[in-house]
Amino acid sequence: MTFSTDVHARDVSVADPFGERIRPKVCVRRQILGGRFRFESDSAELLALVDAAYGGLPEHRFSTVSPEFRVELRVVPRESATVRDTPPPVRTQAGAGLLCGTMDEANYVVLVPAQHRALVVVSQDMLAHPYHVRYELIEFAVFMLAARGLNLVPLHGACVGQEGRGLLLLGASGAGKSTLALHALLDGMDFLAEDGVFVQPESMSATGVANFLHVKRDVLRFIDDAAVRDWIETSPVIHRRSGVAKFEADLRESGGHQAPAPLRVVGAIVVSAEMAVDPTRLLRRLPWEHVASLLAIDQPYAAAQPGWDRFVHRLGGLGAYELRRGGHPRESIAALRALLAAGTPGR
Repeated sequence: MTFSTDVHARDVSVADPFGERIRPKVCVRRQILGGRFRFESDSAELLALVDAAYGGLPEHRFSTVSPEFRVELRVVPRESATVRDTPPPVRTQAGAGLLCGTMDEANYVVLVPAQHRALVVVSQDMLAHPYHVRYELIEFAVFMLAARGLNLVPLHGACVGQEGRGLLLLGASGAGKSTLALHALLDGMDFLAEDGVFVQPESMSATGVANFLHVKRDVLRFIDDAAVRDWIETSPVIHRRSGVAKFEADLRESGGHQAPAPLRVVGAIVVSAEMAVDPTRLLRRLPWEHVASLLAIDQPYAAAQPGWDRFVHRLGGLGAYELRRGGHPRESIAALRALLAAGTPGR
């Protein structure tokens, strides 16, 4: 008896309706956020996005042994005729030990933190939106696996430092964290992260992904160096879900210094958009009784994670400061350098 190709294809579909027997042919390994990641895919486009996100970065490690995290990346055909100029936002859901992030029926992430595994599914047409695929699906999977698997506290903020010591830059959106991080980079400080910092609460070691810097056009008014202006102005422009347009400047092309290893957190800086009354006194030590509640409001997701109480307790012994704006970002950088040079600021 002979079978047609179509019949054979139907038999395979019936025998493996969930695609469990699919074995990706290409494997790429990266050391990210202190963890060992293995990306598996048959899609050159998705592996290129992995390289765009994590290629050429310092390989951060913690003193403890890290598990291996496995992320499978799969491209599927789009069965509906729906075409969108902007992909729908990711909706999150959890249950039965799974974490899910879903754009639509053909674009989603499923994570099993206990098994250190994730599946990222992307439709063929969504490849026309590489920023959203990278930032909202692939990086979502990596950040969640690392935070859960390595017991890290995930913070929305930046981190810069020098000589192995780091300062967390926290505060509301628009306060100027990215501008401050940019000028720290240009001033020769160690750049750890601009948008997301992950802290190991026991050691207070901070790690991040120093791949891109997201800044608005108005940051250019403080930059005199023509090469730096060109680097930023020729970078792709991305549009946040809020509608804000920003340059996405690749830090690996900046010539700046990326932190080669996790930084030991020695204090937190709450960046304020307010101008300082006295331009010689930009920093103000915050009373610790107000800091814990302020941090919980500023970091609602992190405050609900298992390591939060230990992180806040350890940070309480280091100190937190409010940083108000001076006439130029270089004045703020000078204040940060002075704080770091003093040793452990909280002592």
